[in-house]
Amino acid sequence: MRRFGLTLAFLGLLAALPGHAAPMAPAFQQYTSAESVSLRGIAGWLRESGRDGFVGADVADAMGIPRQVTEEVLEARQRGFRNEDVLRIAQISADDKRDFLLFMVQRPDDQVYFYFSTLREGLKKAFVSIPSRNLVMPLDPLEAESRFRQEVRYWGERMESR
Repeated sequence: MRRFGLTLAFLGLLAALPGHAAPMAPAFQQYTSAESVSLRGIAGWLRESGRDGFVGADVADAMGIPRQVTEEVLEARQRGFRNEDVLRIAQISADDKRDFLLFMVQRPDDQVYFYFSTLREGLKKAFVSIPSRNLVMPLDPLEAESRFRQEVRYWGERMESR
């Protein structure tokens, strides 16, 4: 969890990068996985079984999540799981003021993947952070689509197993 906190600090770099993530193709935004696990289903599960959490203002700004200037954090419902050396966290807005679903995947190879989606439009942004190199890069749209689908399947399986 300590590395996760450090990684979130790198998200502030995204705000300074012009065009830091390519928009996803409209066709992809309508579909989230071959197994028909829906973002709405995951969101409902997080609302019911998620724990209280928050998204920091720097992360919200980097992702493009609207917030008031006075809001230092956005309340969220979240779940996190560790499988071997991979940590996964999913977050959704705790209220109906915002539409976001965030996935974060931290791997032991010093790479942290972030996927920002909305329930209405699907995947909006995807990027990888490499903390040891102080680097944040957008993912290629095809790679983003594939990895995002993997995350949707992962969280769909978690919903079914609980």
